[in-house]
Amino acid sequence: MIYPFFLALVLMLLSACSQQSSQPSSATPTPESTPPATASKEAKEIVLATTTSTQDSGLLDSLLPVFEQKTGIKVKVVAVGTGQAIKLGEDGNADVLLVHARKSEDEFMEKGLGINAYDVMYNQFYIVGPSDDPAGLKQAKTAKEAMEKIAASKSSFVSRGDDSGTDKKEKSIWKEAGITPEGSWYLSSGQGMGETLQMADEKKAYTLTDEATFLSRKLGLQIVMQGDKSLLNPYGIIQVKSSSKQEEGMQLIQFFTGEEGQKLIGEFGQATYGKGLFVPDAKKR
Repeated sequence: MIYPFFLALVLMLLSACSQQSSQPSSATPTPESTPPATASKEAKEIVLATTTSTQDSGLLDSLLPVFEQKTGIKVKVVAVGTGQAIKLGEDGNADVLLVHARKSEDEFMEKGLGINAYDVMYNQFYIVGPSDDPAGLKQAKTAKEAMEKIAASKSSFVSRGDDSGTDKKEKSIWKEAGITPEGSWYLSSGQGMGETLQMADEKKAYTLTDEATFLSRKLGLQIVMQGDKSLLNPYGIIQVKSSSKQEEGMQLIQFFTGEEGQKLIGEFGQATYGKGLFVPDAKKR
């Protein structure tokens, strides 16, 4: 009888088809075989510790977007007094320093805490005060003489008092004059340059200021002393040796000291103030 034979053959064919249909197709991966999506790479970021004048003047707002667009490196700015900026570098909490106190910068390098130090730009300090100039500083020939006149007349003077580059410069001029400023006429703001200028304006007092921050503010204060060689204000840029982002930090330094960065620095402020607020002066130390 052949019927059982055909029945067995049919059963065998059906079993083979069932096993073949249960195998997943290699052309259409199952969810388990699909690789997970690759996470987007985290953007690189470096910390620039800098003096308040580069931030308050608007210089960094002009330069850093260009750098970030070119390199894809985000720059986190910590704008404090130069003394605090250098301390951030000493503690390993910054990758690059942009500051203006050459003696402190040199000490930072001598301690082996920095590498690749460059001069980057300069401007000048002004002594500014009320328009009536009660201490007669416009007749002074040097910054030292101007400070002597302020102390002798006990005219109000607002110091930053924050260990910034400007504060260090002010203290050095008092020291040169042999004067320890004290008394009710000598005030300390303990704040940045913008706030110190505002306080001096409100109190009709004198103060020492960097050129860029002063020109970028609209205040009633007048320039009463400028041009003395002791009022030169050079800025330096330094790579922090302990930084884990040496390549990125060096790219920022190369931008500031390179042709494009130096051109942008020289042009900054010309359209608004009729003159650049900083003079590009890049050179390796």
